[in-house]
Amino acid sequence: MPSRLVFRVPGIAVLAALLFAICATPFAFAAPGLVAVYVIPIALVVWVLRVRTTADSNGLVVREVVSTHALAWTLLKGLRIDAKGRVAAVRYDETEIGLPHVRARHLPALALISGGRLDDPSVGLGDGGPADEPEGQVVDEVVPDATADSTTASATTNPGADPGAEKVTEDTGRRAAEPE
Repeated sequence: MPSRLVFRVPGIAVLAALLFAICATPFAFAAPGLVAVYVIPIALVVWVLRVRTTADSNGLVVREVVSTHALAWTLLKGLRIDAKGRVAAVRYDETEIGLPHVRARHLPALALISGGRLDDPSVGLGDGGPADEPEGQVVDEVVPDATADSTTASATTNPGADPGAEKVTEDTGRRAAEPE
């Protein structure tokens, strides 16, 4: 088990900022004052190198561009996940601190590194097979009809249709592959 986890943008992203600086050079020297365009790649490099979330057995350290927050596991009420999968640490006084670069898919790793102070949300979910689905719920899958020939069925319902083409189901708008 690792002693700490670091969530950050890969350092190779600094090359994108350097490429931007090279491409901006003709523009920067086109007129006086346009040299200020170099602030953009400098800010990008600072952001890539500075912003991160570090988790270890003591807690979380959230580094942003101009601030750092150290959060012990004992000070956290829990984690909040928004609709886009971003994660925020919630203190007992209900204040939230966003965890840069931490997403919902990282929660099992955070639960492991916290030493059991955070619950692992993936425990008990199973493998997602048919046995894990509640009874009576419709499963979104295509079941081929063994009694009908797919080539004749598509030719009779749509005379100009390509027999090997995919058809779009009307109820979901998704493409369903024709059975072979």
